[in-house]
Amino acid sequence: MNYKKIVLAYSGGLDTSVIITWLKENYEGCEVIAVTGDVGQGENELEGLEEKAKKTGASKIYVLDLKEEMVNDYIIPTIKAGATYENVYLLGTPFSRPLIAKKLVEIAKKENADAICHGCTGKGNDQVRFELGVKAFAPDMPVIAPWRTWDIKSREDEIEYAEKHNIPLKINRETNYSKDKNLWHLSHEGLDLENPLNVPQYDKILEMGVTPQKAPDKEEIIKLTFEKGVPVALNDKKMSTLDIILKLNEIGGKNGIGILDMVENRLVGMKSRGVYETPGGTIIYKAHELLESICLDKETAHYKQSVADKFGELLYNAGWFSPLREALSAFVDKTQETVTGDVGLKLYKGNIISNGISSPYSLYSEQTASFGEDEDFDQEDSKGFINLYGLPTKVRSKMIENKK
Repeated sequence: MNYKKIVLAYSGGLDTSVIITWLKENYEGCEVIAVTGDVGQGENELEGLEEKAKKTGASKIYVLDLKEEMVNDYIIPTIKAGATYENVYLLGTPFSRPLIAKKLVEIAKKENADAICHGCTGKGNDQVRFELGVKAFAPDMPVIAPWRTWDIKSREDEIEYAEKHNIPLKINRETNYSKDKNLWHLSHEGLDLENPLNVPQYDKILEMGVTPQKAPDKEEIIKLTFEKGVPVALNDKKMSTLDIILKLNEIGGKNGIGILDMVENRLVGMKSRGVYETPGGTIIYKAHELLESICLDKETAHYKQSVADKFGELLYNAGWFSPLREALSAFVDKTQETVTGDVGLKLYKGNIISNGISSPYSLYSEQTASFGEDEDFDQEDSKGFINLYGLPTKVRSKMIENKK
């Protein structure tokens, strides 16, 4: 099919820089409209995008500031859920993909485009995240994915194509890590990291912080305040959650917080190795976990952990716009009604150490937890409790004894 107007998810990186030219070559007379989502990747990534996009063939470019929307509509619900993927990954890249997909559809409808294009590879998770996001808002919109159809087989081939067509790049073959940066994290993949035996060259790749060995020899003490599970203040200063994340990225980065080297199970079935930097998010997750430890009752806390696992899996696996994720968010919001209070933390060489927790909704009773006298707890009651709780064990034991 020969599409006449194509909306491209455009980052200005290697893939999408090449794709504009490729689309113009392969869809004769087509107009390419580039859409860039500013999700906190930084001025260096956004600088000169409009000039570059138009120079390589785009007729127009939208640069959308999505930072607040990403924090309020995607990151905050996930913080409240305590959701991770495979217990460690704090879901940086999956936060931005459904949001960007939603915006691509909005621009495509505004511009009367007849196709949407992305630069994700056929091996990656993001192709699924983008395309399910598109289906959620424009179920019949065609999606072009050049990596699944063109003759280019590697990032080296892409660089050769770019050089042949005079497409300017900010990378070279030696520094050609595949990266994704936003206000929450920075990921690194490819090159030497593709072999799990290789130790990451942290001094060369880290951008958001330093290794614990290079962090200060003195601890840094901070305090985070939450209201209904949402970070609202840092060191008693009221701030937006976005500003808190950005400030904690700075604080956590210099203290060696939030560096993760993991092999994960991708949605498409393979294992993939990556290095992630998530300094601010790591601090927020720990503080939220500590506050919940005094604000949630046992049964809710234990059940919520299973919800967190499923929530993280849904976000990772392109299920953000699913009915189940929405239902889980409703449950999570109910659990967060009392997750309000202050959490003190000590940051020291990659470690996050509790430095005191308080909440007006705390379920922790010092009187009841104490070894001293307690007007609400009669120790004689434990005898009857143990007899009833242990009744199944007692009955089974007698059955075994009678069978001998």
